[in-house]
Amino acid sequence: MAPAANPQLPEVNFSDQGDIRYLHLGTEWIQGSMRLDEPFDIDLEYVQRMMAWLLFTDPQAVAKRHAMQLGLGAAALTKFCHRKLRMKTTAIELNPQVIAACRLWFKLPKDDTRLSVILGDAAEVVAHGHWRGQVDALQVDLYDHEAAAPVLDSEAFYRDCRSLLTEDGCMTVNLFGRSSSYERSLERIQAAFGDDAVWAFRPTREGNTVVLALREPVHPKRGELALRADVIESRWGLPARKWLRVFKPVL
Repeated sequence: MAPAANPQLPEVNFSDQGDIRYLHLGTEWIQGSMRLDEPFDIDLEYVQRMMAWLLFTDPQAVAKRHAMQLGLGAAALTKFCHRKLRMKTTAIELNPQVIAACRLWFKLPKDDTRLSVILGDAAEVVAHGHWRGQVDALQVDLYDHEAAAPVLDSEAFYRDCRSLLTEDGCMTVNLFGRSSSYERSLERIQAAFGDDAVWAFRPTREGNTVVLALREPVHPKRGELALRADVIESRWGLPARKWLRVFKPVL
């Protein structure tokens, strides 16, 4: 594979363990995965939780919505939104090798009328006016090869993320690292979205904590969420009933 144009970007490689293929950025840290016999499903638990915005969306309207991923990883979210949910899907990725790897090794389809994979800087994309107010589900998973803390994690960045969302839009963010790093990130998200608009999962066994922030605060009754979870699980195979046991408003 040709080297990345930017020499500071890490090399991209993969490893196979049984039926699972893992994406790496030159280290042992896992940046994404795919089950070889189910390439359009979501394998990792935390990545499944990045789909929790579905709890706040009418299932009948999902296919009319626009999903955007900041950070492609192994393209699990991008493939699921495009192939399974039939959504308009846009992915932003800084490293051209990651895009090439996803197309070669992780079954990422070519761009079409609903799919657009863009080589670009997420910070520049969210600060630009092009997609402002047009994204219904924004999924943010921005880690470098060391996976120590999010690459983009300022209050200003999260405010820009909020500006991309439609009125009933939602952002999900993967936060991974030390608890002090998580608390700082959470405070910045709350400052950008408002304390009453933020929900969070408990950490996974691996230490990933998915945080959800709504453009405008919504607090459905547990019964409503349970009904929505039933639909998500039966229609798309995501463990949404389990989510409700480990997911709640931050306040």
